[in-house]
Parts: sequence; C-alpha cells; structure tokens
Amino acid sequence: MATKIRLQRGGRKGYAVYRIVIADARAPRDGRFTEKIGMYNPNTNPATVDLNFDRALYWVEVGAQPTDTVRNILSREGVYLMKHLRGGVKKGAFDEAAAQAKFDAWKQAKVKGLDAVRENEAKAKKDAAAKSLEAEKQVNEAIAKKVAEKKAAAAVAEAEAEAAPAEETPAEA
Repeated sequence: MATKIRLQRGGRKGYAVYRIVIADARAPRDGRFTEKIGMYNPNTNPATVDLNFDRALYWVEVGAQPTDTVRNILSREGVYLMKHLRGGVKKGAFDEAAAQAKFDAWKQAKVKGLDAVRENEAKAKKDAAAKSLEAEKQVNEAIAKKVAEKKAAAAVAEAEAEAAPAEETPAEA
C-alpha cells in the first residue's frame, strides 16, 4: 500500500485550516486516513504548525511520500534534518548526542529568526500606528484652525452688525 502524508481541509469558507494526515494514496483528499499527525493554519502570520514530530519522523523514515506543501512544512519543522542526522548516526559519522546537539542548535537559530520576524512586524505596526496618529493630529489641528478662523470672522461680523445699528440710531434722533 502506498502511503501519503497530505493535508486534509477543514475550517470554514474563506478560512481554511488543514490537518496533516497519513492516508492511502488512493483515498480522496478529505476522505479516510490512517493517522492525524498535526494541524496547519496558513491564515496566521507566520503560518501556525502544530506537529507531532516523532510520528512525522517515523512515517517519513518508513517511506510515506509527502505532498509538496507537506514536504515544505516538514522541512521547516526539521523532520528532514533529523532524518538526515539519524542516517549519519546509522552510518557511524557521529553519535546520537552530536546529532541531537546539531538539531537543537538548528532549532534555536530557527526560533531566534522567527522571533526577530515577529518583533520587526510588531515594530512596523507600532510605527504605522504612531504615524497614523500624528497625521490625524495634524488634520485635527488644521480643522480646529479653520473653525477658529470662522468663529473669529463671525464674531467680527457680529460686532460690526451691532456697531452699525448703534451708529444709525443717534443719527435718526
């Protein structure tokens, strides 16, 4: 039986969320599956992946063929790196502890990079909000200035209107 690692669609219209499943190659996309090994949500930034790492590694090692998208997900999560490192351990290139140390170093660098991306996005969002607030303040100041000018013009016109009848009244008398 040919086994595939594929995505199974869920979620609502316009907001797809996928399960990462092990299925027979002949089964339909949303049909029968053998095992669920994770979730993938492409709607968040960066995409959220909740993966059972050990089971994914097991299925990759026994020969399950992932789809292109799942291969990218597994690669980003380090499943293929760990498979490669285990192959090195089997060949005697290094021991299990060295393989785990290499994987942990890679994982820390990956997490550090993701944190930097999140910080940059948060900073950009904060800067955009500050810029927007400053622009809104300038617009409000311009509006307040126009309103003050109109009120001053209205006050001058009103004072002239009061002064004009007062001047006319003594002339009539």
